[in-house]
Amino acid sequence: MAVTAIRTSRLTKDYGIGRGLFDLDLEVAPREVFGYLGPNGAGKTTTIRCLMGLIRPSSGTAHIFGLDCRRDSVAVKRKVGYLPGDIPQFGSLRGKEVVAYLAGMRGGVEQKTVRSIAQRFDLDLGRRFREYSSGNKQKLGILLAFMHRPELLILDEPTRGLDPLNQQEFYALLLEARDGGATVFLSSHILSEVEHVCDRVGILRAGRLATVAQLEDLQHIRAHRVEIEFAQDAEVPSAAIRSAAGVEAVKVEAQRVSCTVRGSFEPLFEAIRHSKVTDLVSTEPSLEEIFLSYYSETSAPKALPE
Repeated sequence: MAVTAIRTSRLTKDYGIGRGLFDLDLEVAPREVFGYLGPNGAGKTTTIRCLMGLIRPSSGTAHIFGLDCRRDSVAVKRKVGYLPGDIPQFGSLRGKEVVAYLAGMRGGVEQKTVRSIAQRFDLDLGRRFREYSSGNKQKLGILLAFMHRPELLILDEPTRGLDPLNQQEFYALLLEARDGGATVFLSSHILSEVEHVCDRVGILRAGRLATVAQLEDLQHIRAHRVEIEFAQDAEVPSAAIRSAAGVEAVKVEAQRVSCTVRGSFEPLFEAIRHSKVTDLVSTEPSLEEIFLSYYSETSAPKALPE
């Protein structure tokens, strides 16, 4: 029977005044791509730092492939490719020198793999780190995490600073690693990002795990802001809109209606199909806005800002 890639039991990091990570029970299976979702400040980075042995939890346990993340932190790091939310500063070192230094610490890596990843992201390893743009620094961080073909990738906001083309290249690289046998734990506050690559997601709010769900189950929290304008001579079907399934927060001002739609648009379209619509605009709010509206505020502890 395969050992669980990541397992935490009541993992807690209490910073005081109700801030931190609380009673996290989580399991990630081998070869799974697990998305760790939550608005900024929810506790995602705190979780990752506990897994990497970078901070000491207040209580509870965390294991990676059966190894205790505190007691066996050196052995854990041999198995993990880690991309932190803030890339370390390497000053005047050239990209290739950073790669050589960290590869040496790992006992060597295949130069073919290093060259392949650098070429995919159009990363010039001959330039000094301090000359890199934020996007190139992120590309170097990705290269350092993937270059030794780890059993587990722990990635904190991995596409931060990448343009859309490089984001797509990253998703392709990640899925190739998964197909090669790697497990992936990916934190993000971007819902569409996890939809590209993840098998399951854990949703974190205010330092506590709200739910763990299959990817298709995310549809119930996906929301769109919709604004509809009706013709001046048309009757606004406000009652039908208010009663449509998945339609919330309806506001009517003269011939303009604004609302929030969760899930399918079909009930809303059915409600307005006999009316003359002159304009309809749909926008997707940020994940943070979705969380604030979907998960009502409770007395749950606040998370430490990340």
